[in-house]
Formats: sequence, structure tokens, C-alpha cells
Amino acid sequence: MPNVSLTPELEGFAEACVASGRYGNVSEVMRAALRLLQAQEEKRAAFVRMLEAAEREADETGWFEVEQVAEEMDAIIAEAEARRAREQAR
Repeated sequence: MPNVSLTPELEGFAEACVASGRYGNVSEVMRAALRLLQAQEEKRAAFVRMLEAAEREADETGWFEVEQVAEEMDAIIAEAEARRAREQAR
């Protein structure tokens, strides 16, 4: 089992977690912390994969200028507002 060195602040925090009764010992605190870190790293890796896929798609289909995106968003919003107005008029 690995031996871990903690700063005094982290050691105090871990001990406070145990003292609160939420954890049985510092090892449980460390396991919980590592599970959170693992989940965060998995989310980060998924985000990077999404960005890489978006970049590949952009390379294949082309990039959009900010103005193009803004115009398309304005059209989508205008269409939604018109649909809502028609529904409210009924």
C-alpha cells in the first residue's frame, strides 16, 4: 500500500473529515478524494475527445465565421419567437 505525504493543511482536512464521522479513517478520505479526481479526469478526457472530434469535423466540412453563426442563431431565435406568438394567438 502506498505511503502518502500530505501538507499539514490537507492532513488537518482529512482528519477533520474523519472527526466529522463521515469517514472511518484517513484512507477512506483518500479513496473518496481519488474517486473524485478520477471522475474529473474522465470528464476532462471526454471533453478533449469531443473537441478533437469537432476539430476533425471542422477540417472535413469547413469552419464557420462568427458572423455566420450569429446570423443562424438569430434566425433560429426569430423562428422560435414567431412559433410561440402563433401558439399564444390560438
